[in-house]
Amino acid sequence: MTKSLAAGFSWIALHWWVILIICALVIAPICIRGLESNEARLERARRKQKRQLRTLANKIVSYGQNVHQRYPTGDVVVSEADLSEQLRDRSDAVVTALNLLLNEQKVQKAPLRGYWKLNV
Repeated sequence: MTKSLAAGFSWIALHWWVILIICALVIAPICIRGLESNEARLERARRKQKRQLRTLANKIVSYGQNVHQRYPTGDVVVSEADLSEQLRDRSDAVVTALNLLLNEQKVQKAPLRGYWKLNV
């Protein structure tokens, strides 16, 4: 036990610079994040939300493509509630992603309220 403890201290003494670099790499992002302004925090949060929204929109498109491959005849029509349950995401986020896809003309609103036709 004592030999292994002594060997551990010996290794640390020989490789102190590695430990120093690791500590610097861990502490630097914490300091940067702590010193950033509120505007920078808001901008980072906005970019993160935008990335999450784009990821959800891509999941919706791939879900529509998978359903269309399974059932090649006919249109792919989904409800907002079923889609949010299928993708395991909040329904308001799904609606926002669907509206983003509507602007890109990848979906259309169906005649029934809460239903969307996926253009695949």
